[in-house]
Amino acid sequence: MGGKYRITGDKYPRMRPSRRRGRLTFLGVACVAVLGLFGWGVWQLVGVFTGSDEASAAAGARPGRCTPADSARTHTSPSPAAVPKPGTVTVNVLNATTRSGLAKKTADELKKRGFRIGDVGNAPAAYDKKVDGTGVLLGPAAALKSTLPVLGTQLPAAERRTDPARKGAAVDLIIGDGFKGLAKKAAADTALAALSAPQPSPSAGKGC
Repeated sequence: MGGKYRITGDKYPRMRPSRRRGRLTFLGVACVAVLGLFGWGVWQLVGVFTGSDEASAAAGARPGRCTPADSARTHTSPSPAAVPKPGTVTVNVLNATTRSGLAKKTADELKKRGFRIGDVGNAPAAYDKKVDGTGVLLGPAAALKSTLPVLGTQLPAAERRTDPARKGAAVDLIIGDGFKGLAKKAAADTALAALSAPQPSPSAGKGC
């Protein structure tokens, strides 16, 4: 080719993409990314404030946050074990002191308070005149967390003991030298009600 379009020299022009078009493409991608992130953030906020399950779950899964289920587990206490009623507890009232009439008088009072009365009389040789305190509550091993605590509401200062070899469900109230009488009925009733009340869990005071 010659004339006006003649190419001279040993270098040829190279075709390059327009810089302006590359910049527009980059700006377009960046805008899409920013809008996507903005939209996701708005969705998260809307979900948290409106109670959306997915958004709330995502927010609640972050460290340092607790969900309503966590709060419920924190404040829920286990159901208390069934506490025997006084009418189902048979008590043998035995006098280990030198004062006469204590066993009969104490048995009559326990009966008024709803307990079933078994044997009434003197304590066996193993305890007779050998109990210095208020008294001893004695029963089978299974009574330690059932009937003995119930009887203990009537004589809180009494010592509680169990005999693994003991048969039957009856428990003994062995009156000691320090015995002054049963607990006042109102106080005994309050203590008995407290046995049936649910106990708070160690973390009950720690909310979310």
